[in-house]
Amino acid sequence: MRRPAIRSWRRTAALVAVTVAAALVLAGCAATNTAAPAIAGAPGFWLGVWQGMILPIAFLVSLFDDHVAVYAVPNSGHLYDLGFVIGACVIPLPTILFGGGRARRRRSAR
Repeated sequence: MRRPAIRSWRRTAALVAVTVAAALVLAGCAATNTAAPAIAGAPGFWLGVWQGMILPIAFLVSLFDDHVAVYAVPNSGHLYDLGFVIGACVIPLPTILFGGGRARRRRSAR
């Protein structure tokens, strides 16, 4: 009867390992902006979306590396900000929409 608990533990360990591996791979994409570009070349909407999507990883990397920033400082303004917010919302959206339901179903099945 203890067999399903071991199988569940292995699945959890595998999920954690895959998540850590994906985070390490995405950490290589962390955005940096060390030089101030001209206004014409400032990061815009799409770079804001990308930097918003990698925000959790960029934040963790920025804790250990002073050359990594989570936000491009000379940017194109409101469009960059909008893209950043949209990108930051893309990652947690599936968890917010579907994560709670799976946990409820699992508990009610017991």
